[in-house]
Amino acid sequence: MLTIDKLREYGANVDEGLVRCMGNADFYIKLITRVTEDTRLTVLEQQLGVKDLDGAFETAHALKGMYSNLSLDPLTKPVSEMTELLRSRTDTDYSELLAQAKEQFSGLCSLM
Repeated sequence: MLTIDKLREYGANVDEGLVRCMGNADFYIKLITRVTEDTRLTVLEQQLGVKDLDGAFETAHALKGMYSNLSLDPLTKPVSEMTELLRSRTDTDYSELLAQAKEQFSGLCSLM
């Protein structure tokens, strides 16, 4: 079961996330549960695989917003870096950043 303490151990800035959810821990946890059901990280991987930089930027930007609004700092960091590279349509190897994001996502899912 996902708890505030588990999220703290994961590295989420829970205090900041709770402020955004008006102090409602149940609502915060519900939103994070929905994050774990989101498939856009897989979509991002596919877009990067076919070098769809425009689509990848849109997906990365949406993920960055979702993760940062919930203060999921371990996920926000690699996705933010990808977003900024993709903003300028930088054709580079995103595999390391993508691997970091996938690892952090898996870690978040394991808290469930």
